[in-house]
Amino acid sequence: MLKLIVLGLGVILVAWIGVGLVIEAAFAPKSLRGEMVSIGDRRLRLVCEGPESGRLVWLESGAFGFSADFADLQAALAQQGFRVCAYDRAGLGFSDPGPRPRDSAAIVTDLERLMTEAGVTQPAILVGHSMGGQHVRLFAVRHPERVAGVVLVDAATPEAVDIPMVRRFVDTFGRLSQAVAGLTSAGLAKPLFFLGDRIGLSGPAVREKQAAFVSGRHARNAADEAAHWLESAAMARAAGRLDPAWPVAVVTAGESARISDSAWAAARLAPVEASVAGSYAAVPEAGHATILSHSHNAEIVAAVQRVAAAL
Repeated sequence: MLKLIVLGLGVILVAWIGVGLVIEAAFAPKSLRGEMVSIGDRRLRLVCEGPESGRLVWLESGAFGFSADFADLQAALAQQGFRVCAYDRAGLGFSDPGPRPRDSAAIVTDLERLMTEAGVTQPAILVGHSMGGQHVRLFAVRHPERVAGVVLVDAATPEAVDIPMVRRFVDTFGRLSQAVAGLTSAGLAKPLFFLGDRIGLSGPAVREKQAAFVSGRHARNAADEAAHWLESAAMARAAGRLDPAWPVAVVTAGESARISDSAWAAARLAPVEASVAGSYAAVPEAGHATILSHSHNAEIVAAVQRVAAAL
């Protein structure tokens, strides 16, 4: 009886994965937006929109995110005349994997190489979402000549990991990320293909998000980034703070941080208060992911415009 049960479960598992592979083959994107840019030993995908004469906005995604996360925001900013670029970090989305560990130092080095190889010379308004806020911080401090201003979207700050609640979240998130990477690498997520877009995107980016959601490679590299969250925070913190002369805007999802006296709210508002041209806005109806969607990203567009106006 036990052998029959095990055999039955094995058949179900094979059928589950097989169905997922069929779905993925049928619906995964057949072509990609943007271009693959060589940074020497490998290639990173870069997606730019908007007039080349427009002020440059560079987008940095959060944990498990990549360029597709910003598709709606890119379109909205491009309509306002900005030149907007997003990319897939090494091993995420459709970029080639890079050497490990995938901490902020590795990410920032890749980003500088990508900008150089892509011929980017104009200082950018850096926009960091979620964990991308730490990468933006380290990049900005290490490469101030490439920075015009900063926008942090529901972003993590390096100092936030001193808060016990945040540190517990980071530890738990890291462990869960490894579990997700294992299950995804085994193919068990394949039938969940259509659940991949939790942002609420539109257009071709939807299929890109769905494909990445069931990609074992994407999950493994994202989990490696998550596993080094605390080390990345320490790197960004040790590098120093953002230049107070840079205009900085912070946009958060949910209840306004200004009506809270919590340490988490203070950490989120600190970059605004340190800037001579700081601004803050909340999007009460948005979630951490959906704030990037066409339904909720108007405040991010307005924040970029405020930073641009302050330059």
